[in-house]
Amino acid sequence: MSKEMFEELKQEVREAGLLNRVPIRGSVEMLAIIISMAFIYYALFHWNAINIAYPYKSILLGLFMSLVFTRAVFVSHDILHRQYFKDKALSFKLSYPFSAIILSNSSSWWDFKHNVNHHTWCNIIEKDVDINAMDGAFTHKKGNKAWLKKTKYLVFWGAMFFMYPAFVAQSYNFVIKRKKWGEFSLMLLHWPLIWGPVFYFLPLSEAIIVALTLNFTLSPWLAFGFITNHLGCEVFDNEVGSKLSWMELQMRGSRSLRGGMIVHWFYGGLNTQIEHHLFPKAPRFNLLKVQKITKEFAKKYNIDYFETGILEAYVQINSELKKY
Repeated sequence: MSKEMFEELKQEVREAGLLNRVPIRGSVEMLAIIISMAFIYYALFHWNAINIAYPYKSILLGLFMSLVFTRAVFVSHDILHRQYFKDKALSFKLSYPFSAIILSNSSSWWDFKHNVNHHTWCNIIEKDVDINAMDGAFTHKKGNKAWLKKTKYLVFWGAMFFMYPAFVAQSYNFVIKRKKWGEFSLMLLHWPLIWGPVFYFLPLSEAIIVALTLNFTLSPWLAFGFITNHLGCEVFDNEVGSKLSWMELQMRGSRSLRGGMIVHWFYGGLNTQIEHHLFPKAPRFNLLKVQKITKEFAKKYNIDYFETGILEAYVQINSELKKY
């Protein structure tokens, strides 16, 4: 796939207006999250007046917080890809309320790990940290940890329920090592601003139920979305991967999922992973249209387009895990 071929596709997508940033629509989504957070506080302040039996009231609040947190993840991801605003400094500042405060995650860590590293070196073993999960189980340079081979299914699928705390831990590790004390301070605000009211207004048992419900829905929601993107796809040594064109590297190393608007909403646009990797600044709201153009382009030039159903993707991932 030549550079000229990608430029042809990019021109077609650009002429369709699908690479244009969406500051208004993005701002609406950011505002919706802020309003949702206000609703959470309102519910906490009027907790005793809500006539729902124990423990269902706490479970419902935990589920709603999980929904809000998940949208905050997707919005901060889109902001940092500059899908809403062109200015990088502005985008970083706008991401902080959603990443640092709502999630206690580091925008700097995500930008380095995801935008700089992963998107540039997609599925190149020596450079893409993500593809080396599970001791290289999803690469041809598999490790040799006996204990992990015996427990691989438990470790891998079990880890899906702890992705959010893992992200938080990695974020703190990154900002402390890089001495990003301003962002570190904003991340610390998460605990009194988000969890302070929960544990102040609710009985301890109900507050714990909220926290557990949030984690054990948010973590798998994110994890089961993220793993379909590249695990079980082609991987490359640096010598091979560095010689591939941008288009070839992204298309061969990514998997898109079949499905319409509901799937697109649930996966935060990451179901159109091929298109997101080809055009990371293309707004999530446009990616289904970009996908239609990309699939037609691939068919026109007889280019392999890796797309599966949702369940099929997880079967492929598990099959690859079996080889470890």
